[in-house]
Amino acid sequence: MTPEEAKKEANKKAIKFLIVLFILYILFNQGNLFMNSVMTPGSRFHNAYIADHFDYIQGLKTALIVPAVWMIKAFGLYAIYNKMDVMVVAGPYLRINYSCLGLGVMSFLAAFVLAFPASWKSRFKMLFIGILAIYVLNILRIAGLGILLGVFKSQRKNFTYHHEVFNIIVYICVFTMLYFWIRRNNRPKTIKP
Repeated sequence: MTPEEAKKEANKKAIKFLIVLFILYILFNQGNLFMNSVMTPGSRFHNAYIADHFDYIQGLKTALIVPAVWMIKAFGLYAIYNKMDVMVVAGPYLRINYSCLGLGVMSFLAAFVLAFPASWKSRFKMLFIGILAIYVLNILRIAGLGILLGVFKSQRKNFTYHHEVFNIIVYICVFTMLYFWIRRNNRPKTIKP
């Protein structure tokens, strides 16, 4: 293959990657938004049967809230919770909404990893590690807010941009993981004689 043919082939792969990435991201992100509407009573697309039997969004909220409350309690604070709220007694009241779940960044990660030309084993491994990392960071954010604002009551007004700060931190972590994953998956293959 000539260098010009190799360059054309690389350009085709890059364009295919970008198109698949874009399509998968739109599908995952908009699919989650649609499912949130299906699960939310009173919303445009609400379906009681699906909401009662397949509410993965509430499952994710619970999976974030319960460990965060355990961590808050481990720091000596008393916290109570329900399906979407965490209240630290004599501390902050935290509401866990759809935007707090990290499904947007998870959608980006899943789209990127599935679109990238690597082995399926490597893709699934990266997808598992990446989503687990986002989940753990989200628990730490919720618990951290509860602990910080429970201990330093005077700082409550200074944490109005925690979503933006969290997104920046998570995207830095995700891009760092992806950088090393891409480097690992783009090593030139040596041919053994």
